[in-house]
Amino acid sequence: MASSPTVLMRLMASAYSVAHRAGTIVRNVVAGGDLGIVEKCGPNDLQTKADRLVQMTICSSLARKFPRVTIIGEEDLPSHDVDEELIEEGQCEEILKKAFPPEYSSIKEEELVVWVDPLDGTKEYTEGLLDHVTVLIGIAYEGKAIAGVINQPFYNYEAGADAVLGRTIWGVLGLGAFGFQLKEVPAGKRIITTTRSHSNKLIIQLIEGKASAYVFASPGCKKWDTCAPEAILHAVGGKLTDIHGNPFHYNKEVKHMNSAGVLATLKNFDYYASRVPENVKQALVP
Repeated sequence: MASSPTVLMRLMASAYSVAHRAGTIVRNVVAGGDLGIVEKCGPNDLQTKADRLVQMTICSSLARKFPRVTIIGEEDLPSHDVDEELIEEGQCEEILKKAFPPEYSSIKEEELVVWVDPLDGTKEYTEGLLDHVTVLIGIAYEGKAIAGVINQPFYNYEAGADAVLGRTIWGVLGLGAFGFQLKEVPAGKRIITTTRSHSNKLIIQLIEGKASAYVFASPGCKKWDTCAPEAILHAVGGKLTDIHGNPFHYNKEVKHMNSAGVLATLKNFDYYASRVPENVKQALVP
């Protein structure tokens, strides 16, 4: 007789389904023609109707099934009843059938922390740069990112009117990552990417062989930006740290800001870490 799914398996299966639902919401808001944009802390810190609806969908759906899990979302939204139409009850059966690492079998709900970015790339979303938009759900245990889901609502959007839009990538440390084809940069090439505003599109480029290393030399991103990508990158043998090579911690009491930037690679982390200029490191205090 097969053993019943562990809490991590069930949480991941639910996170996958709700991320898929979130992608549909993001596309529907664009199709509706009104993004509902408001400024949170200035013109470079925006919130849209999609940010609000997706966070309510993710947080409320997961909280209903896993009431003792700590869920931390990016958006500061008032507490009120959520429309039942926003609740996602489904669970991905493919995930429930996987053989999860045995070290996660005894995890309790209250030991897990979920970090949610309902719409990573909001500014790009408002500018029509749709391939930069992602929905992020990261899961941490004992302060470590161990599982993550990334939905790309507009993946394949340039393939034509009949193309199927969107995809959902997921991974668990010790199990692997799924929903994409892992590729590496061709031998002999080194492609380093960077950006003024953090973008998890660049992390995806690492696992698709379009970049060797990603450097974000600013203190602008938060724990909900890095938890899911870190778990997926680590699940395929990559590495993501701050600019000094220090690991991020995702326990519920930790500060939300990643003040010392981000360095991520699929391979040869030490090589790229050794080539970060000292003045860059000194400007980013852990």
